[in-house]
Amino acid sequence: MPAANGEKTANPTRERTLRAAEALFLEHGFDGTSLRMITAKAKVNLAAVNYHFGGKEGLFHAMLARRLDVMNEERVRLLAEYENEAGVAPLSCERILAAMFIPALALARDTRRGGKDFLKLLGRAYVDPSPVLRGFLSERYAPMVVRFKDAFVRSLPEIEKHELSWRLHFMLGALSYTLAGADAWKLIAQLNPVETENDVLLLRRLTPFLIAGLKAPLPDLDSPGLLETLPAPRGASRARADTTRPETARAAPSISKAA
Repeated sequence: MPAANGEKTANPTRERTLRAAEALFLEHGFDGTSLRMITAKAKVNLAAVNYHFGGKEGLFHAMLARRLDVMNEERVRLLAEYENEAGVAPLSCERILAAMFIPALALARDTRRGGKDFLKLLGRAYVDPSPVLRGFLSERYAPMVVRFKDAFVRSLPEIEKHELSWRLHFMLGALSYTLAGADAWKLIAQLNPVETENDVLLLRRLTPFLIAGLKAPLPDLDSPGLLETLPAPRGASRARADTTRPETARAAPSISKAA
């Protein structure tokens, strides 16, 4: 059985199956896509899927890897190139985000390796709730994530690491949701039909928003703030919510993915 990787394949059955899985994943997600749906769309039998991929998980691993491996390798290469150019100086947030975005946009323009749906596939992969996919992405692309997180740490030395982890978590969530959802593309079309599905303009609008979030003033986690002004839920205690306690509010997430 071939390993899940980004290598090209000349096998027509395998290729049809990968394309069918990709199209159905974009529409239904991992849990909503059954092997029966895939085999029907690809016009293959279940035995062929098991032979080439070992089952549904192997199929989806191969489908994602063939798209994302190339992009993430290019991201790391581009980040290293920018860091060599900068010498001892840290990269700006804009430059780091450019290393993330440019390879994704390049693949979105390559019909042989993703085409116009690539960005939507990228976003969908990281917002899909399946632990199968989350575990695969976290493990496979951990070195790339570490490289970018280290670059942001050097770029924003004034932000404590645990706070920066939260901000990167929020940043990646905003990026993934925007790329995965059709709402953003529909909004662009409504506001300016000329920009319909213009991914460059979408990311140009998103970039300053993300950078503003990364550089925002540190929150005062001990201050009551907005939540204390909200009415307590019916039947709930009006005591201070657990989410405002310093020990819980300051627990940073583990950043193990990047869109």
